[in-house]
Amino acid sequence: MNGPEIPFSFAPELHVFVAAEHRTPGTPVVTDGSSTLGHVVESLGVPLTEVGRLVVDGAEVSAAHVPSAGEGVEVRAVERPQRVPGAPLRFLLDVHLGTLARRLRLLGVDAVYTNEDPGDAALAALSAEERRVLLSRDRGLLRRREIWAGAFVYSDRPEDQLRDVLERFAPTLAPWTRCTACNGPLADADKDSVREHLEHGTQRTYDVFAQCTACGRVYWRGAHHARLEAIVDDALRGSTT
Repeated sequence: MNGPEIPFSFAPELHVFVAAEHRTPGTPVVTDGSSTLGHVVESLGVPLTEVGRLVVDGAEVSAAHVPSAGEGVEVRAVERPQRVPGAPLRFLLDVHLGTLARRLRLLGVDAVYTNEDPGDAALAALSAEERRVLLSRDRGLLRRREIWAGAFVYSDRPEDQLRDVLERFAPTLAPWTRCTACNGPLADADKDSVREHLEHGTQRTYDVFAQCTACGRVYWRGAHHARLEAIVDDALRGSTT
């Protein structure tokens, strides 16, 4: 690039994406004079899914704006909670976010996930087709233009990932209503109707069951319930603060 130098200021939340030399507010960036602001921001490492407002000399502009000499650019982070057009709010997670997907489903949040990687193009197309927010730690995937909406998952720890997604999007929670295995809805089931799916010890010990209406998996309050209940309680507390 050999065009004008444009001073850029990135919100602190976005510093994780940009090189150290671009984190100081007002650091000049040499552009080619024809690239859009969105292209320049992404070339500096920031996915547009993480950008809230783009402000040039105090006025908000679109990502299609072409910065010119004498302008100063401020790149702000997405405001939280982030409002996504359309309802209900639904998610699509890439192959690396299986635990997060199961925890979202535990909370009754619609979260599509497969443990086989279908490829970036297929994920982006599914996001657009089903109007799902694509969650990923892959910046390249989030830069694909065809995705409907997306968000970078900042942590590699499932508990932090869940907290981040809930704080960012504030989805409606309905715990214990969705299958953690396939994302299908759960329905109450009596013991006789699911007996063939149960071991003898489970039949003797438990009386309350739910069954997935999509894949048939049966659920009951077994040995892991206390741990799952702690995840649910923590999420519900966070949603009311």
